[in-house]
Order: sequence, then structure tokens, then C-alpha cells
Amino acid sequence: MKAAVVRALGQPPEYADFPDPKARDGAIVATVEAAALKNLDRALVSGTHYNSARLPLPGIAGVDGVARLDDGRLVYANALPAQGMMAEKTLINPASAVELPEGIDPVVAAAVPNPALSAWLSFEHRAHMREGQHVLVLGATGVTGSLAVQLAKAAFGAGRVVAAGRNAARLEWLQTVGADDVIPLETEDLATCIAAQHRMQPFDVVLDYLWGPPAEQALAALGNVDPNATSHVTRFVQIGDMAGSSITLPAGILRSAGIELVGMGFGSVPAAAWARAAADHLPRLFDMVADGRLHLQTERRPLSQVEDVWTQKEPSGTRVVFVPGQ
Repeated sequence: MKAAVVRALGQPPEYADFPDPKARDGAIVATVEAAALKNLDRALVSGTHYNSARLPLPGIAGVDGVARLDDGRLVYANALPAQGMMAEKTLINPASAVELPEGIDPVVAAAVPNPALSAWLSFEHRAHMREGQHVLVLGATGVTGSLAVQLAKAAFGAGRVVAAGRNAARLEWLQTVGADDVIPLETEDLATCIAAQHRMQPFDVVLDYLWGPPAEQALAALGNVDPNATSHVTRFVQIGDMAGSSITLPAGILRSAGIELVGMGFGSVPAAAWARAAADHLPRLFDMVADGRLHLQTERRPLSQVEDVWTQKEPSGTRVVFVPGQ
């Protein structure tokens, strides 16, 4: 079969022949319909992820995707550790596979789980979000950020959602799917804009996909200059670092306000919570996509283009999805 074959860490996968998988130990062979290209996939293959050492070489890229079973059903599943999803066929554990609802596009379905579960757990497990709370999403025009804006309202009942991002067209679109207000990151004084929103209605939750200078300005905006100001708890959840891997954080900001700074990732959320979220929430998320309550932009690419696409930057808010057999 054809697959995205990883021969050495630090090099893009090659589109090449690879032995067909064989059923074993309860795992079954399934035909892959679609596999999304995620930052996690890139990090594993680059050798920078803490699980990179577990990737067998030569091996196949792609940790998850949509596959068709022998009976015709479409399921979302994780590939077994020794068998990636960016291939014509793969091995999956049928007990943990999630059947897709009627009418959902397999390409879109393949792109949903990683960013949607990340956003969900950010709200549920790290922000402890409650209905009616005020939310700021930094980096809202990206794939995960845009899903977070939508889920804040559609799944968690946010009272108000403010989206901050760089892409003007995406910011305008976000106001049609859940954002009550938007803040362009190119504004001359981001901190002033965030502070104005915070004074109007204090933020209870901040999801940060950027870090770097935008996070510095957002945290400064949450701090109080008035020593008599009323404290308000704001849970600042750090998720991504697209704008920089480090910040300067004056100690006075944390002392002047009720900011609770936490991180979100595989190391900060127990494995059991990820498994529970997948079992309990993925069916709901797929239903939301199928009936139009949740939107995700995808770019369909043949798996044969994996070597060229791997290092390219996709358009803002768009997830590339490989389709085998093309």
C-alpha cells in the first residue's frame, strides 16, 4: 500500500510503498478515508515531541483519522502506535472507535477531534468554566481558537465572548458564529482594548493560543493599577505559543489581580480525562458538525502530496486533511 513513510526523525515523510497491516491482538484492519495534518503530527516526526522516540522507524505518520470498516461504517479512531493513519490502510482498536453520524464529511470529521477536544478540555478541565461567564480567546482566527469561540457559546453557555486575532476576514466571520466582539491584534494598543473590555465586564476565562507579546499585553490589561480595586478571578489558560515561547511578566501584575495562570496540554491533563472526553464528547462534537452548529474549514489534499505539503503553512483557520488513494 501507499503511505506517508517516516524514515528518519527531522525529515518530512515520503510518499512510498509500505507493507499492508495485518490484524492482531484484537486490532482490525480498516481503510483510511482521511487524516488531518496537525501540529502534533509535525512535532512527532520532527523529533521535538516527548513521544517522538516511540515512533517506530521506518513508520507511518498520522496519529488519528477517519476510517471505513469492512461493514461500511465510518469511524474516527486513533492508529495503533506502530501503524499511522496517513496510509491507505491502518490498524485500529474497534472498542475505542467512534462511529460518525450520517451526512458528515469524512474530511471535516478527521479535522475535528484534535482541536475540538483541546478547546473542550481547556474550558472544562483547566478553566472550570461556568455558564454565563465572560471569555477572551487570544489567537481566535486559528483552527483551535475558532472552535473555542464557537464552543464557548454553543457548548458552555458563555455570556460574552471576545475574539482576538490577526485575520480581519476571520474575525468578521467569527462574529457570525459566536463572538460578541473582536479585537484585531494589529491594533496599536492591544492592552488598552482588552482593558476596556475587562472594565465593561470582567473576563472570567482567557484561552491563550499565542503567548509572546500578545499574552504580555493581555496579562497587563488584567492587572489593576488601583490598589482599592475589587479582585476578580480570571483563569488564564496557556495553550499555544504561535507568537513566542516566552514572555516578561512583572510580578506586580499577579499581585494586583485575581489572575490564575495555568497551562493546557497532554502533560497538564490526566490521560484519563482525555479518554473520558473522547468517549463522552466526541459523538456530540460530530453531531454539532453534522447539523451545522460547529464549523471548521478544511483543505483536502491527496496523500501523494504529503512531502510538499508537510512543511507548507496552511491558510489561517484552515486544517489540511490528506485523502489516501489520490
